[in-house]
Amino acid sequence: MRSTSAQSATSLATAPEEDARARTRKYFIVMGVRVTCFILMVTVTPYSWYTWMFALGAAVLPYLAVVIANVSAAPTARRAEQPRREITSSTPMLVDSDDTGEGIIRIEEKRDGDRT
Repeated sequence: MRSTSAQSATSLATAPEEDARARTRKYFIVMGVRVTCFILMVTVTPYSWYTWMFALGAAVLPYLAVVIANVSAAPTARRAEQPRREITSSTPMLVDSDDTGEGIIRIEEKRDGDRT
């Protein structure tokens, strides 16, 4: 049996392509910070405690990048928008029956200005 309510386009989840693009962007941002930490670890002199902080960042950030990137956006509860009704319709009439036993429904639509 079919569901009588259709899924509204305004209440759908994020498209897979858009979700993948957002996760890839997060990954590359964190990996960019990691590369920066690695470069700073090697180039900043004199070596001191902050050298070890850069080394720790360069070592830990790959793991964090994967974890952060794989956390997909939490599905937000969106309320379906109700479309504006442009044309008023008359009462549906049962016209014919097909092989499945379900009726075929014909809807006659009239514009507000029509009198026929």
